[in-house]
Amino acid sequence: MNFDWSVIWRNADALVEGTELTILLAVVTMAIAIPGGIALALMRLSGVRVLAVTSASFVELFRNLPLILVIYTAYYILPVTTGLSFSPISTAIVALSLNVSAYNGETFRAGIASIRRGQTEAAYALGMTRWQTTRDIVLPQAIRRVLPVLASTWVSLFKDTSLVSVISVGELAYTSMRIRAQTYRVLEMLTAMAAIYWLLGYPQAKLVDWINRKYAVSE
Repeated sequence: MNFDWSVIWRNADALVEGTELTILLAVVTMAIAIPGGIALALMRLSGVRVLAVTSASFVELFRNLPLILVIYTAYYILPVTTGLSFSPISTAIVALSLNVSAYNGETFRAGIASIRRGQTEAAYALGMTRWQTTRDIVLPQAIRRVLPVLASTWVSLFKDTSLVSVISVGELAYTSMRIRAQTYRVLEMLTAMAAIYWLLGYPQAKLVDWINRKYAVSE
């Protein structure tokens, strides 16, 4: 078997563009999914039945559906049934945001619920409103508690962006597969794709390890 590793360098520009889009998808998705997750958690814990049920239904739906099914539904089925269509990139962001928001909602809910009740009762005794207590006491502690989990979710999301390649979003996986089909250099392109993902993912994984050590909460 003959190898031609120069195919990687000849297509370096396309691989760089795909990598940039992969990073963009992950950043935009998390920028939407963090406030989305906080909103879902607060709705679930609000004590207002309609809000709690809505949040729970959303979380249980999107947390238990395969992400690729959500992508296919948004891109192929939604336009047929409703006439509402999105571009491939918009579809990718919507699908990823729905999925990650559901997970973040449960992560934040667990973090908020882990705050000792005595702290909130003390805040009420000092005359703080429920919103002030949530903003100044509960959320800062909850964020510290969920930060390690949130960091792990980020690393997972970064790899899951490859699933949007099925709807021709030109991120790293799609670009690598396209070059592979054009050049017939399967092993070389798969190796390049794996190497790029690893080079980007390994530092993030080490950062997650550091966050886990620094922000681990022990009662």
